[in-house]
Amino acid sequence: MTPDFGPTTLREVIVVLEHAYPPSLAESWDSVGLVCGDPDDAVARVLICVDVTDDVVTAALDAGTQLIVAHHPLLLRGVDTVATSTPKGSVIHRLIRGGCALYTAHTNADSANPGVSDALAEALGLVDRKPLQPLSSEPLDKWVVMVPETAAAPVSEALFDAGAGAIGDYRACSWTVAGIGQFEPQPGATPHIGSIGVRETVAEQRVEMVAARGRRADLLDALRASHPYEEPAFDVFESVSLPGDIGLGRVGQLRAETTLGEFVSLVAQRLPSGGAGIRGGGDPDARIRRVAVCGGAGDSLLGQARASGADVYVTGDLRHHVVDEHLRAGGPALIDAGHWATEYPWCAQAAQLIADGVDVEVSVYELPTDPFTVSAVGR
Repeated sequence: MTPDFGPTTLREVIVVLEHAYPPSLAESWDSVGLVCGDPDDAVARVLICVDVTDDVVTAALDAGTQLIVAHHPLLLRGVDTVATSTPKGSVIHRLIRGGCALYTAHTNADSANPGVSDALAEALGLVDRKPLQPLSSEPLDKWVVMVPETAAAPVSEALFDAGAGAIGDYRACSWTVAGIGQFEPQPGATPHIGSIGVRETVAEQRVEMVAARGRRADLLDALRASHPYEEPAFDVFESVSLPGDIGLGRVGQLRAETTLGEFVSLVAQRLPSGGAGIRGGGDPDARIRRVAVCGGAGDSLLGQARASGADVYVTGDLRHHVVDEHLRAGGPALIDAGHWATEYPWCAQAAQLIADGVDVEVSVYELPTDPFTVSAVGR
């Protein structure tokens, strides 16, 4: 018989989400994670959306959904009440009364790989993608310890236990080479090996491993406690932080060159239509091959788009004067496809992530939650 491990819990869904979209990637001003709900409650149905609107909540509760995963935080700005007399408070109360939890993955999903901008880049057919504004790798130290061969293993284990030797999904990482250590104990010393005034040589190992800079005190304590020498020989070097594969925006290549005019039409075909429509700025006949993208409001990355060598930058919420000054300065061309429309492709990514990770039914709220609902073409 197949063992019955019980229903999926909200906690298990959160583990899947936070593995893909680590909260540590969120900007300092952001609000991500569980908004309401009991982590021990069972979850059978999940709804993914960009914005938590009244219509989204109605659809979720009508379908018997136990969890909404949203991109935009419901409670982002300062909040001092969630009374039902307030618009957002009313939503919170409806969710709690209906037994539906709410979880937000915002700027952590923006910077993750894959994340929001990967979904946008995939929708537009970009290949060979990399972050437009990469986050640097965690600042690390390299610890180099000289230790007698017979003590190398316990000293290494002590350092591992204190946090050294972790690289990505691996632990206990180190590099070792044999050598000869030399020293001469002086009066006042209490040598583990040798005698006062006698020069000694010892077969030693040079053990190297990396560690987060914040663990220096713990590692120093572990080293002194485990090393047999009265004065351990060691060095600590600060490593240079290098750009990683996570960060805001993406830049990549189209499989075939096109014109700006044709690419604007392609963007309109590939992305859902919000109320604001698709707007392009630049020479319609300009040749387009290298494309930068950023889901949502991306005018803060205009400088990075220019520095990336992109021929066009696709994002949302671009303003008149910002666009004018950018194009006067030499581009690249710009396409404003709207905030909601450039983030909506992420919903399918998040839905697949959850479906692959836990046994629940997942759906995407497909109706636009773009606050712009009416558009028209003027003369």
